[in-house]
Amino acid sequence: MTLIGRLIRCATVSVGSTVASVLIIVTLAVGLGVPGSIANVIAVLATISPSYVANRRWVWKRADRSSYTREVLPFWVMSIAGLVLSTIAVGAVDHLTAEWAATARSIALPAANLATWGALWIAQFVVLDRLIFRDRAAGVPPRAGARSRVIGDEVAA
Repeated sequence: MTLIGRLIRCATVSVGSTVASVLIIVTLAVGLGVPGSIANVIAVLATISPSYVANRRWVWKRADRSSYTREVLPFWVMSIAGLVLSTIAVGAVDHLTAEWAATARSIALPAANLATWGALWIAQFVVLDRLIFRDRAAGVPPRAGARSRVIGDEVAA
């Protein structure tokens, strides 16, 4: 798959994760009165695993077994870093908009989440594409000392 194809598919996964996060944040913070920062933590944690699976399988077409140290852990670390930054942003906006109408807060809280993740998206894509899910079968050598085995026409590291 081409770089443009991966960008489009990764953006699609991100949009899906964002829609789910926004729905969770608004439901919890505006609908149920949960503090914005707590709602953001719940929303991000609820979407990390589906995002990982969709990126790995659909965007980067990886069907082999996941590597916890090379793929899962770095993906979660990046996601948790984004979580920390977005939670700070959502918490600040939650504090600033505490007296606003529910409709305005329903826009402001997810906007803070979106702005943070939007700023991080390009860096995350590059890390996913060049490091975490790089195409090891297309001439990019596996890390030093890794054992490879052939599965069908593909090499698994």
